[in-house]
Amino acid sequence: MSLRIVVAGATGWVGRALITAIAAAPDLELAAAVSRARAGEDAGTVAGGAPLGVALVGSLEEALTVPSDVVIDYTAPDAVAAHVHAALAAGRHVVVGTSGLGSADYGAIDAAARAAGRGVVAAGNFSITATLLKRFALEAARWVDDVEVIDYASPRKPDTPSGTARELAEALSEVRRPATSLPPETLAGLPATRGATIAEPTPIQVHSLRLPSFVLSCEAIFGAPDERLVIRHDAGSSPTPYVAGTLLAARRVVERVGLTRGLDPLLVG
Repeated sequence: MSLRIVVAGATGWVGRALITAIAAAPDLELAAAVSRARAGEDAGTVAGGAPLGVALVGSLEEALTVPSDVVIDYTAPDAVAAHVHAALAAGRHVVVGTSGLGSADYGAIDAAARAAGRGVVAAGNFSITATLLKRFALEAARWVDDVEVIDYASPRKPDTPSGTARELAEALSEVRRPATSLPPETLAGLPATRGATIAEPTPIQVHSLRLPSFVLSCEAIFGAPDERLVIRHDAGSSPTPYVAGTLLAARRVVERVGLTRGLDPLLVG
């Protein structure tokens, strides 16, 4: 039996590519697709392909009236938390590709998912190579004391830092050793120029650049006496890198209960 998928944000950059990939996958079925701006149009046509016989609807609530198994959300930072809770309340598993959620949001989502007996996979970046950036950086953090994170994106990206950078910094803070640099709050001048501090349990400084010519890049910079290591991921202008990881998460999330942060736990084995 095919896994029935709802795509929220179906006319977005990644959403359109997901519609095409789901239509081509023998084990997946597009149950519903959400887009307020294009409601009533055929999802396949909007994605640039053949009609699929699935009309876009204007809200997730409407999409949840159709039988489905997994909701994939690629919408907006101000909508994603409500979407996740609505999907869980309706008995769906959820894959979250939208960035902008914080640790408090994730705690509430984990609790709601466990109460519902459903799984949620949320990743700042579903790219396989971005996942490897995180894996390699966590290994380096066990050996090098000082690390900071820089993320780069287009000037129109609405959230800062990016989900990729936030997730990386939060993971690094759990394994890193104390830094040798002075804490930002002890500095004179403009301490804010040292970036934002993600501080649980061990502080990590994160710096966000928003400039034309960037799609999404993220780097972890490690410094030791007389040497330096930079681990960096750069994304191009195509959504292709995110589609395979998102659909991997959709296939695996039905086996889980509670929140899974990042794609890397799904790559084990």
